[in-house]
Amino acid sequence: MEKALRVYAEMLRLVRRLPKDSRPYYAKYARENFVNYRDFDASDSKALDELFHRAYNHSLWVLNKVTR
Repeated sequence: MEKALRVYAEMLRLVRRLPKDSRPYYAKYARENFVNYRDFDASDSKALDELFHRAYNHSLWVLNKVTR
């Protein structure tokens, strides 16, 4: 759970780098995705790490796309 909160906080830090008009949409999108995976099996650390890695990479992709 602690790692998930750190990853979520990092997603929100990336959202703050977006233009102001798009921040609410992407903050809500990030939250909804974390809520959707709250029942994910936390005992599978490899799958969890992969999920966090995908979320972070997707956030970077959005950041690059929106700030161009």
